[in-house]
Amino acid sequence: MTTKQNSSGAANHAVFAVSIAVSALVVLWGAVDPTGFGNVTTRLFDHVVSDMSWFFLLAANILLVFAIYLALSGYGRIKLGADDEKPEFGRFSWFAMMFQAGMGPAIIFWGLAEPLSHYVDVPFGLAPPETDAAAGVAMEYSFFHWGLHPWAIYAVAGLAVAYFTHRRGERGLLSAIFRPLLGDRVDGPIGKLIDILAVLAVVFGIAVALGQAGLQMTAGLGETFGMSTGIGVQLVVLALTTAAFMGSATTRIEHGIKWLSNISMLIAPILLIFYFVVGPSITQINAFTEGLGNYLGDIVPMSFRLDAFDPNNSWMGSWTVFYWSWWIAWAPYVGLFMARISKGRTIREFVAATVLVPSLVSVIWIAVFGGAALHLARSGLAGDIARTVSESPAAGMFVFIQQYPLAGLLSVITLLVLWVFFVAGADAGTVVLGELSTGGRPDPKTWVRLLWGLLLAGVAAVLLVSGGLDGLQKASVLTGTPFAIILVGICFAFHKALREDHGLSAPRSVSAEPETPEEEPVPQR
Repeated sequence: MTTKQNSSGAANHAVFAVSIAVSALVVLWGAVDPTGFGNVTTRLFDHVVSDMSWFFLLAANILLVFAIYLALSGYGRIKLGADDEKPEFGRFSWFAMMFQAGMGPAIIFWGLAEPLSHYVDVPFGLAPPETDAAAGVAMEYSFFHWGLHPWAIYAVAGLAVAYFTHRRGERGLLSAIFRPLLGDRVDGPIGKLIDILAVLAVVFGIAVALGQAGLQMTAGLGETFGMSTGIGVQLVVLALTTAAFMGSATTRIEHGIKWLSNISMLIAPILLIFYFVVGPSITQINAFTEGLGNYLGDIVPMSFRLDAFDPNNSWMGSWTVFYWSWWIAWAPYVGLFMARISKGRTIREFVAATVLVPSLVSVIWIAVFGGAALHLARSGLAGDIARTVSESPAAGMFVFIQQYPLAGLLSVITLLVLWVFFVAGADAGTVVLGELSTGGRPDPKTWVRLLWGLLLAGVAAVLLVSGGLDGLQKASVLTGTPFAIILVGICFAFHKALREDHGLSAPRSVSAEPETPEEEPVPQR
């Protein structure tokens, strides 16, 4: 096991200072000239999705194949840590924290809104809009966008960081993964550039998520209680969310983030079971069965489809390429957080918990809520709910809830789940930013996390007030372009490290997955 450490304190300060400066300049631009900022980011984003769609598809496919290969090969037995390392968290808490970091509140909205959107605007024109065939295509592509590919993107980033930190003794930085390819040059400008890009991706991504918390929670309050949805209410929601995650940030991960994640993963199934029981259960089961079969049967052609001879088809850039670039842009945040909480797990166990299980959970969620929403749209029982929700995804979940019993109570529970997801996600973001900006320290000091929390909230507030949130969202997604290249490079560097350390396969002495309690964490040695 190697014990090389990355950059010096001065270099760590450089990453922090440059990241802060660039973030401030981007936010200042978005606040002073939101129209110009939005126009520039939109042009750049349109260029990326029109000219580099092929690369995003290939990169996502490479990452999925690589994750599956690691799990099924002899390397799957390798521990992310010493051979006798014990996991820090029980399986339930471990999975809950990873799921809220990876998808969080997004699946609550888009698990319902996306099938309805595809039902109205059918992917690639594969079926006439608003027909039975369109509903089938809508479920299949929703499964595709929230299934194996996005989770594999996160898994590769998380696995590589976890292996290099917990087994090789490196700092928790993406740049450290490239040591097998670049040697000590990762301690120089190239490594610092990788880490700065990672910090910027996390800052913009979390800031956008906090801004969306203000928009989405406010939309829910408006639909549920008839409250105003203006900027004042959005800022109040943002302030309450910030106060909550700042309070959580003063505690250790095994207290704040762990318990918030556990709460969300206990309440969310209540919503799922309720709407399965009171909803069109047979339709939901059929939607799951048929949609899963179509998804798995068509996963290869869907993974490569571009409509190469129809350059005017904008659907691809609005959905698949947008998603893939979004997941890639979030990979530093989600991957580093997954790595931080996964010491003691094996590679095979990690892939199962970060690719297979969350993909299945996402598919079930979409089948229950998307299937019920499509049933309402097909029956006409809720008016033109498909167009209503596709035009306003933030309010869509609450429009849907109003069609079922106990609407008021369930709306409040949904708001609570969303808020907890946002709080836990922002808290996890301060952990990752603290780690990246202090040279990879696994437990950044509280004041560092609080500083990043204040900066994130400030960015979100400024952009909400100025109307620059949409531009920052596109700017955040644009960071997926360099990170797609970085993630593909991570595959080569990680595989080279595995071969250097273990040969063509893992040694037989590496133990199998440990038996750990489901709830209580095993104390660290």
